[in-house]
Amino acid sequence: MSTYQLTPARVLRSEWHKMRTLRSTWVTLLTASSLTLGIGLLMGGTYESGGGDGDMDTVVLTLIGLQFAQIAFAVLGILVTAGEYSTGMIRASMTTVPRRLPVLWSKAAVFAAVTFTVTLVTAFVTFPAAQLLFAGTDQEASLGDPGVVRALVGSSAGLTLLGLVALGLGALLRSVPGAIGAFIGGVMVLPEVITMIPSDLVADAVDYFPVKALEALTSAGTVPGAASPGAALLALVLWAAGTLAVAGAMLRRRDV
Repeated sequence: MSTYQLTPARVLRSEWHKMRTLRSTWVTLLTASSLTLGIGLLMGGTYESGGGDGDMDTVVLTLIGLQFAQIAFAVLGILVTAGEYSTGMIRASMTTVPRRLPVLWSKAAVFAAVTFTVTLVTAFVTFPAAQLLFAGTDQEASLGDPGVVRALVGSSAGLTLLGLVALGLGALLRSVPGAIGAFIGGVMVLPEVITMIPSDLVADAVDYFPVKALEALTSAGTVPGAASPGAALLALVLWAAGTLAVAGAMLRRRDV
């Protein structure tokens, strides 16, 4: 006699099935990767030594398309959680898994695995491809140069954690437009507004906000006045964990 016992592996498989069968997942991933690669090649093809970008970090310049890709990954994270509330599918999910929290953790795990894999592949394709065009300029570099591999892996980890923050916001607000607005306003715009406050303490604190921490992780060299890569990664882990923890607590308290 077969049994249909609810296990963590089956919840994970269910969330993976949901994610991979949505057209929006692949459209978003393809858009983000294409933007990163396309803009990286554009920067390499149009760059000339002695210009205004000569002092810019090579990895940052090559992966400058991540500034647009991070929005795409954030939207995908929001769709993973808030999207189910808009369609009503969340009721079926929570009925099947009455403890609720395994659903959220499984969504986060599947999203993180997919996002990290895609961003890592994109970074390691974009950098060598763009460097073919940067050859002979003051931005020429290779994967063997100090800090390059760390920055490529760090950018992927940072984007994944930033997406998890968005996923948590989607679970908290249960609205796709509301969560997108909260992410853009609270995560991307607010730090820039706060930096206008004339205070060294505020300026130091902003370095550990999600977007600023991602910038530190993407740089192959040391960024003056910014958080160290290790501190930036820890800050992003705490932001993602904190957002998901609050979302989990609210998920247990509120009706679906």
